[in-house]
Amino acid sequence: MVKAVPREATLAKGESGDTLVRLLITNGYHVNANPPSQPYLKPTEIELKPQEGISVEFITYPDPLERTFAFSETPLKVYEGETDLKLRLKADKSATPGKHNLSAKLRVQACDDKVCYAPGAIDVIVPVNVK
Repeated sequence: MVKAVPREATLAKGESGDTLVRLLITNGYHVNANPPSQPYLKPTEIELKPQEGISVEFITYPDPLERTFAFSETPLKVYEGETDLKLRLKADKSATPGKHNLSAKLRVQACDDKVCYAPGAIDVIVPVNVK
């Protein structure tokens, strides 16, 4: 229902840069926006583990779509189709040049127009090239 496709980030030592993780959401399904419309809904979240001098400065979640579903009296903020999570990464001056793989967990709760499924976590590897 949901796939994550990360783009490689290229960072210079001591500098920050942006990369994307594209979400591919199967037609007919959606995931909750971040922040979600209601406190009881699980937001779409990505968490990266810092490693080898590479860390996350911040994450920008896309603007949500507002959709009305049979199971909710009010419109909900969701992501559908293809959407991008923007990651601002930083390479410390101590970062080793070369290719690195940052481990990440993408937490999502997929729903269709009638029901929401159990929340899940997808392991994602974000490739980073330090120059």
